[in-house]
Amino acid sequence: MLEIDIDEYIRLEKLNKSHAPGIFNLIHTNREYLRRWLTFVDSTKSLKDTENYISYIDEGSSNPNSETVISILYRDKILGIIGIKKVDWANRITEIGYWLGEQYQGNGIITKSCKAVVDYAFGKMGVNRIEIKCGIGNVRSRNVPQRLGFTFEGIERDGELVNGKFIDLEVYSLLKREWHSSGFFTENSKEESSRILINSKSQAFLT
Repeated sequence: MLEIDIDEYIRLEKLNKSHAPGIFNLIHTNREYLRRWLTFVDSTKSLKDTENYISYIDEGSSNPNSETVISILYRDKILGIIGIKKVDWANRITEIGYWLGEQYQGNGIITKSCKAVVDYAFGKMGVNRIEIKCGIGNVRSRNVPQRLGFTFEGIERDGELVNGKFIDLEVYSLLKREWHSSGFFTENSKEESSRILINSKSQAFLT
């Protein structure tokens, strides 16, 4: 199990079955907003669909190449998801993706959460390069890698099929050595990133 305390209120926790109702409700109440950029929204029609997705992730968790999916929680309430996508271990490259309920945006939650996940990927997983890809026009998503010092590399044309239409993606990357020399990296990141707790088995601005 993976847990990361972001601050007094926000915590990251590896996706598990207890998160299913909160995730489905968040998708359902943000359906029109999320479907513009995310491929899975229309196919998530019931709680059972979310439960099946979590089971699928669980089944592959023993595979080092599997995706790591992390829930963002505020006092045990699900706010969104961050995913560490399949790792190219030969070249130590991975990609981070994320989404947050519209009502929780604008509070720095995703930026702080991504910073902790970047610390984890460089410090605990040992990757050398992290990529973030954002649909052109998704300004809030694009702001995250820009704030964290990622380098814009270019446009991946027709990089993703969303709602039957190909969209272009902005591609950002960050190298481990760049993170270590940045103002975001701290000494604690070498051993633990933002109070990361790894299980041996493997402000009330929100209402």
